[in-house]
Amino acid sequence: MHSDNFDLSLYLRRIGYSGHAAADTATLHALMRHQLFSIPFENLDVQAGNIVSMVPDDIADKLLQQGRGGYCYELNGLFTMALEALGITYRFVAARPMFYPARRPKTHMAVIAEVDGRQWLCDLGFGSYGIRAPLALDQLDTDITQDFDTFRLSRDASGYYLLQAKVEGRWSDQYAFDLSPQEWIDFVPANYLNSTHPDAVFVQKLLVIQHGPEGRVILLGNTLKTITADRIETQLLAEDEIVDVLENRFALSAR
Repeated sequence: MHSDNFDLSLYLRRIGYSGHAAADTATLHALMRHQLFSIPFENLDVQAGNIVSMVPDDIADKLLQQGRGGYCYELNGLFTMALEALGITYRFVAARPMFYPARRPKTHMAVIAEVDGRQWLCDLGFGSYGIRAPLALDQLDTDITQDFDTFRLSRDASGYYLLQAKVEGRWSDQYAFDLSPQEWIDFVPANYLNSTHPDAVFVQKLLVIQHGPEGRVILLGNTLKTITADRIETQLLAEDEIVDVLENRFALSAR
C-alpha cells in the first residue's frame, strides 16, 4: 500500500507516537494502539452523499493532512502505509461480518502482519467491538484480554478464523476470514456497497467511534454512548449538539 502523500514522520506525529519505530513486534503493537486511540472511525463522507475514495493519495491526505478519520479501508490502508514504510510484511484479508441475522458478503478489510516470525491480526476499522491490539494467529481458543475487552480467535477445519468478543458476558461472533491475500482493488466493490447501498449501516446512520485507553465513545445517529470498564452512559442529542460533539469530542468538522 503506497501513497506519494504518505510521510512516516507526519504519521507518527498524527498518532502521537515518539518511541522506537522498526520492523519488530513492539513497534507493530505500539503503532496499532496509538493510531486506534488517535484517529476516529467515522462515516461523514458517506453521510454527505459521497463515495469514499479508495485512492491511496486521497486517504493519506484525508487522514494526515485534513485531520479526518475514516472507516475500515481508510484506517487499515493508512496503517499498512506505515507498515510498508517500516519494512513490515503484511497482507490484506477479506472478512465476513458475522453479527447480522442474515449471512453477509465479505465486506470488511483486515490486515495480517508478519513480524519476528509470527503472524498477527491487525484491525483499526471494525468499530465498537474491534480488537484493541494485534492478535497472534497462533494463539487460538484462548481468552485474550485487551484493556476492558476480551476476545477469542478460533479456526475451523476449512481454515477459516473466527473472531469473537465477549459482550455482556457472552461470546459474540464478530467476523470470519481466511488467509487468502487480497489486492487493494479487490475491496473497491465492497467500498462502493458500503458507501451507497441503502442497507449499509454507514448509509443509514451517522457513526463515529473514538477508542481510548479507558474506553470508547460512540456516536450513532443522535445517540452518544460513552463506555468505560465500569459503566455505560447514554445521551440523546439535538441536531446542534451533534455538531458540537463532532467538533469537540471527536475533533471533526461537521460544517
